[in-house]
Amino acid sequence: MAEVQVKEQGGKGGKVRSKKQNTRVDMTPMVDLGFLLITFFMFTTTFSKPNVMDLGLPAKPKKEQKQPDTEIKLSNSISLLIGKNNRIFWHQQDNTSLTDETLNETTFDREGIRKIIQQAKARAADQSLFTVIIKPTDDAVYKNFVDILDEMAVTKSERYGVTDVKPWEKAIYEKKVGGSAPAAAQTK
Repeated sequence: MAEVQVKEQGGKGGKVRSKKQNTRVDMTPMVDLGFLLITFFMFTTTFSKPNVMDLGLPAKPKKEQKQPDTEIKLSNSISLLIGKNNRIFWHQQDNTSLTDETLNETTFDREGIRKIIQQAKARAADQSLFTVIIKPTDDAVYKNFVDILDEMAVTKSERYGVTDVKPWEKAIYEKKVGGSAPAAAQTK
């Protein structure tokens, strides 16, 4: 543990002085004791318990109040179908008048869908109620959906919604896509 080191001095005769003794303390047992104390205090302390915060939630209404279905007029809306191979189609028709001739195709650039949305908004009967209905197909890619949402911000279209493609739209879409090549492939 502790040892005393004696430094020997050789020298000439003379006065005899008392020898200074250097002490060196071995700290190895102290490190062991430190770790024992740390583990003892870790095991005996109580860890902080999780604090629970009360949330003030609004009371549930006694009767379910169903919101009335909002009907969007065709003159105040445009439907966008996002298709496969970076294709986008639009129409302003109902289920009886939509055909493969009235389902129009455009591009994602500023001369394409942006111009279509701006023109439809200008033709709307009530521009404050103009609504864009976005309908991604199963073949659509996420990038195209994000591009359409960006176009909503650029054209300042505050009223828009995302919904599924109706079966009658899907039939016309499949008919239109099935027989023709993508617009980008036709130009090359």
